[in-house]
Amino acid sequence: MPQDITVSFAPHIRRPLSTQRAMLDVLIGLIPLLVAAGIYFRLRGLLLIGVCVVWCAAAEWVSNVIRRKPGSLWDLSAVVTGVILGLSLPPALPFWTAAIGSVIAVGVGKMAFGGLGANVFNPAMVGRAFLTVSFGMLMTTWTVPATMDPNLPQVGPDNLVDARTQATPLGWSKIAIKDENGADIYNERQFLSTVTGNIPGSLGETSAIAALLGGAYLLIRRTIDLHIPVAVLLSAFVFAGIAYLVNSDAYVQPFYHLASGALLFGAFFIATDPVTAPLTRRGMWLFGLGVGTLTLLIRIVGKYPEGFMFAVLVMNGLTPLIDRLFRRVPVGGKPRVG
Repeated sequence: MPQDITVSFAPHIRRPLSTQRAMLDVLIGLIPLLVAAGIYFRLRGLLLIGVCVVWCAAAEWVSNVIRRKPGSLWDLSAVVTGVILGLSLPPALPFWTAAIGSVIAVGVGKMAFGGLGANVFNPAMVGRAFLTVSFGMLMTTWTVPATMDPNLPQVGPDNLVDARTQATPLGWSKIAIKDENGADIYNERQFLSTVTGNIPGSLGETSAIAALLGGAYLLIRRTIDLHIPVAVLLSAFVFAGIAYLVNSDAYVQPFYHLASGALLFGAFFIATDPVTAPLTRRGMWLFGLGVGTLTLLIRIVGKYPEGFMFAVLVMNGLTPLIDRLFRRVPVGGKPRVG
């Protein structure tokens, strides 16, 4: 027998999406990046990500015990933070350093603000920023992939990898290297490697293909909106294009900025964090434009080769102001006065 269906007043929720389901989608989207990390940095890279996940989960559990709050590990947000933090770290980073960054990411960047939904800054970027300012040498030592150095999978007793180091593509892009005909050597030799991932760099930032596959999954699942990734990549491309047109002898072409570093990875998996990003569509566009512009400003004008982490944290701090600038319209339209 058919049962009665109760229909309430509009608006209606067409697609229920729990926090756990959203976080699970993000984890599935991160699988291509995890596969790439395993291929190019082998067991060492996957172990480093695992350390981050374990310590992020432990930090959240301890924080809930101290605050006498119900356990929140089931929502998978700590796991997502651990995976994203691990993918943003150099493959040869000691495990103890990753553990410290994980505790800071969740304990300070998230739980100190009240837990999921109350944090102002992206927790993974808080942890990475702490490691960058505290262990600068370790955070800027880049080992080449195992496909370039077979010694990389070997993990020593002190958790360091016996492998040779090399500058990242963004490091090389800070130096205008030309051949005798004036052609850009960096562009010719590095672009294909930045697309596939066979280059030095952070675990999740080397393969542009993996980042695009993961981002496409999130867009298809409608876990994230298109506005922020498009705004980030478009503004970065325009900024890099202007710099290249002004002085092509000093700067690389804009496509190499998009494929190098954390731009693709961050545009889909970090900047789109619903807690630390604006609520309205116009706010998302402004937020994304700010992230892309600041990233390229730091890369091109500053001394540091990568700027995505700092750009996201700055725009996270401006998100409350952006939300005040572009207020959400209530259902039914704005109320009339008088």
